[in-house]
Amino acid sequence: MVLYDSSVLSAGSGGGSGNSSSSSSKHPQADIDGLLAGAGYKVRSSELTQVAQRLERLETAMVNSPTDFTQLASDAVHYNPSDLASWVDSLLSEFTHTSSLPADGPGFLVDPWVNQTVVNSSWNDQRAPQIPQNVCFEQNQNHQVTVVTAMEEDSGIRLVHLMMTCAESVQRGDLRMATSFIEDMQGLLMRVNTVCGIGKVAGYFIEALRRRIFQGVGHVSGSSAFESEILYHHFYEACPYLKFAHFTANQAILEAFDGHDCVHVVDFNLMHGLQWPALIQALALRPGGPPLLRLTGIGPPSPDGRDCLREIGLRLAELARSVNVRFAFRGVAAARPEDVEPRMLQVNDNEAVAVNSIMQLHRLLGSDPTRNSPMETVLRWIRDLNPKIMTVVEQEANHNQPAFLDRFTEALYYYSTMFDSLEACPLQPAKALAEIYIQREICNVVSCEGSARVERHEPLAKWRTRLAGAGFRPLHLGSNAFKQASMLLTLFSAEGYCVEENEGCLTLGWHSRPLIAASAWQAAPNGASEVGIINGGGNINNNDPL
Repeated sequence: MVLYDSSVLSAGSGGGSGNSSSSSSKHPQADIDGLLAGAGYKVRSSELTQVAQRLERLETAMVNSPTDFTQLASDAVHYNPSDLASWVDSLLSEFTHTSSLPADGPGFLVDPWVNQTVVNSSWNDQRAPQIPQNVCFEQNQNHQVTVVTAMEEDSGIRLVHLMMTCAESVQRGDLRMATSFIEDMQGLLMRVNTVCGIGKVAGYFIEALRRRIFQGVGHVSGSSAFESEILYHHFYEACPYLKFAHFTANQAILEAFDGHDCVHVVDFNLMHGLQWPALIQALALRPGGPPLLRLTGIGPPSPDGRDCLREIGLRLAELARSVNVRFAFRGVAAARPEDVEPRMLQVNDNEAVAVNSIMQLHRLLGSDPTRNSPMETVLRWIRDLNPKIMTVVEQEANHNQPAFLDRFTEALYYYSTMFDSLEACPLQPAKALAEIYIQREICNVVSCEGSARVERHEPLAKWRTRLAGAGFRPLHLGSNAFKQASMLLTLFSAEGYCVEENEGCLTLGWHSRPLIAASAWQAAPNGASEVGIINGGGNINNNDPL
């Protein structure tokens, strides 16, 4: 890959996951179907076929006998459906005209390979009426809205179970069986609302499974770097995750630079330079005057020959000039983080250095037996730079597991939570493009293997172990970083986002599920393992918020 550098120098005017479970089950936990239990429903494995058949009977009765809906206005609609078998039975018992219920038929099969309930092709025949969802019933009585919701919930449960079974078939190498599940799931998608909720998430995961089966695990999306940057920008606008990452990292960098007159930031993913205007403005207000700020931005080469990095640098230089901050920019074009060499950064001995990685280090976790470990190589030269601080923000997920089913399951729960949080976004155009950004992550996690799979997210605990083993010691993100993150959430009217402190690191999540984690690190002296505190005292303390 051809690498090139671009330089810009501008002198300012002043000088040159949480799973929930129920403990009230009357049956041994081992008898509860694990896949449905993960979705919050208690169904005994031995009852899967019977429950599925009763669900089919219930749905058909609801559609074909609308005059009987008045029976559902009783307390039955308020039962807790976590015990799925009892809940379905209670609804069936509400119908007084049992003749409208079809007899148990061959609508469901038990797959002899995995001994799990699956939907056969007869589910898509004329016995399964198509109902527009969330349209006509909203203007009618409330109990009819409840019926539509129950039907969608039923279909959503079956979708989750089918996706898990399909993923298991993929892991087993039975692509013929997996293909039949794809067809079943695509038909089932017609019964759920795909605008939000499990219907939307399932649509993305089914498409990713389809690509893996029909295009192969080495297929890489043909999206350009320009498209990726546009989607990144809209993901930034739609939800607080990237803003949290930028503001938390900036606050830590600002405090680490306290007392230094010449500072240098190395950014592993420049992406329009969205992170740096806030830091430039904060440095401009620093007591005693701003330092000389050097910024080295790493980004992909432009396919059209334009020097996009230089253009970003010029815009940042103009901002720095307007607030009297001396500023220098250097662009380093590299397709992959491991293509960067220390000599490209031109770090000077008199500079306080900060290395910034926002959701980039996980891309170095791919294994290639013909090369040295990219992660070890990059962490080694970062440590040799002896930075005052290295800020790391990563997805709080475990999408690098070798077993495909484990990875698929973790990804399904993680991105379901992510999409739930996006429903709070009031900006519809930005929200739609942000969903495409997340969809591409899902596709890479599920569809790709080997060097093509770059979205290898790992949880904070693994990063702690890895970075400590590479010669770094953790720096506790201080109270100012926590305050900045909390203030950021006040800009979002929707409740549900939460910032938590985790052993000196900060996480941002939706309700009880952390989704991204921010941490700070410093090159440890040989043999040292103590933990530093960014805003504790000495020359790395600064109480000026961004």
